[in-house]
Amino acid sequence: MNENAYRGLDLESRQMVVDTVRQLRKKLLTKENILEWDKVEIFPEAEIREMLGPEIGLQLLFIPEDFGGMGGGARDCCKVVQEMAKICLGVATGFFAIQLGADPILVGATDAQKEKWLGRIAEGNSLVAYAVTEPGAGSNLASLKTKAVPVTNGDGRVTGYKITGNKQFISTGGYADFVTVLAEAPEGHTFFIVEKGAPGFKQHKGEEKHGIRASNTSPLTFDDVFVPIENLIGGEPGKGLKQSNVVFGYTRLMVASMALGAGEAAMEIAIPYAKERIQFGSPLSEKQGYTHKLIVPNVVRLAAADAYIDEIGELLDSKEEDLQVEGSIGKLFTTEAADRAANDCIQALGGYGYIREFGVEKIKRDVKITCIYEGTSEIQQSIISTFRWKSSRKSKGEFYGRVAAEMERLGVEVPDAGCRFYALAARALNRTIDLAHNHRLTRQQTIMFALADMMTYVEVGAALARKAVKLTQAQAADAEKYRAMARVFAGEVTQLVGENALKIASSGDLEAAAAQQHLTEIAYTEMLAGRTNWAKDMDRIADIIFER
Repeated sequence: MNENAYRGLDLESRQMVVDTVRQLRKKLLTKENILEWDKVEIFPEAEIREMLGPEIGLQLLFIPEDFGGMGGGARDCCKVVQEMAKICLGVATGFFAIQLGADPILVGATDAQKEKWLGRIAEGNSLVAYAVTEPGAGSNLASLKTKAVPVTNGDGRVTGYKITGNKQFISTGGYADFVTVLAEAPEGHTFFIVEKGAPGFKQHKGEEKHGIRASNTSPLTFDDVFVPIENLIGGEPGKGLKQSNVVFGYTRLMVASMALGAGEAAMEIAIPYAKERIQFGSPLSEKQGYTHKLIVPNVVRLAAADAYIDEIGELLDSKEEDLQVEGSIGKLFTTEAADRAANDCIQALGGYGYIREFGVEKIKRDVKITCIYEGTSEIQQSIISTFRWKSSRKSKGEFYGRVAAEMERLGVEVPDAGCRFYALAARALNRTIDLAHNHRLTRQQTIMFALADMMTYVEVGAALARKAVKLTQAQAADAEKYRAMARVFAGEVTQLVGENALKIASSGDLEAAAAQQHLTEIAYTEMLAGRTNWAKDMDRIADIIFER
């Protein structure tokens, strides 16, 4: 597709916004401020409002041009929140909450509603919250108990609704000037806009949290809160679940980007430290036990996550719809990879990693929430395995067959980017899905989770391979680095796919001979060769990232 067909900013404009975020380190988001907000658990309301003010106006990024914004696309927003999360994931959460709260308006509101409410956000006058999660429902939106009862006039015409219920874990909930709240109307789930100060609407004290302590997370209560009919998003009740599903692919990709930024921030602390820290006569950066265990694998996984996020962001910007599964894959892989990276960076710094001043222990505390909010990793595994299993069976294996064929073709064009092994993994995945389906193993959640991990790694790996091939064909300066990372990650993908295929085949519902036959059919032994020369490849990656 022609670049002009994509929505969003040109690269120069996007970089300008990213640079604006970086400049915030010098004034508003200094290291001293960040550490203090985390220590005392302060929500920096004044600083966030300043970020929305006329001199900075970061919220303009996600607001369409027709309503006073810049009209940024998914890739633009992902890069900006990624950069903000490098500074502080708590502050990034506070900023992202505004965009999340605006999403039901962006996808479902009437033009008049967009003019009013997006206009208020564009003017920099409003903090916004997304009020969906409830104490007993979590991510199961179908179990919401908040009710919206119609209010009629003498002629029987609906003039508004009275909302009653409780919301939990609402980002910026205690400070929001208005919230987009999902409630059950007679016609079904419906989004409404409720303003601060409305009678019966209470914004409670923020929760004390393990991490992202610079963000506010508050419960909200609604006690017969009257909402005028003009605040029903879209003007038609019963559309709330559809509207929420539309944004999941986007919002979960945004959470993935925030996790990616946090993971990268941890690596940006550990890598320079390793170059300076002398142990037994030489820098840690020259020791394989350090680089190959704690640094290089995380650099590779984060690079794979970045490639996948950018790919799905491009699809969103090309107006591709129904990307809920892709959003789940991006969130599952990236958040777990970033959490692992942050943990390894604490280990990499030794005792210093445990001290507040060095920052990595805060990143570790912060990043864990990305594996939880907007749907836990286990929710994502359920979504991925269920939808991909069904699409794979419906297409008679064509879904992952196409991935395998593409990787085989790219492997001919660029033989040293690990593509052959990604193709083997995709074909093995196809056969394992069939095995699980034919033997009714899909009734077991643990089997579905194993399939979800296989699906996730195959799709993320394919994205990294595509990027390595593209950079090679463009003769880019970092092409060699990406080919090496694609080869290393191919070994990780084939190992996970092979191990999970073995686990599924050996789950107890198949005879030993049938399980062995499955391993033969998926070329299990050949897949293990994906890790050939892994130490040499990791040496080369370490040479590049440590400038050895």
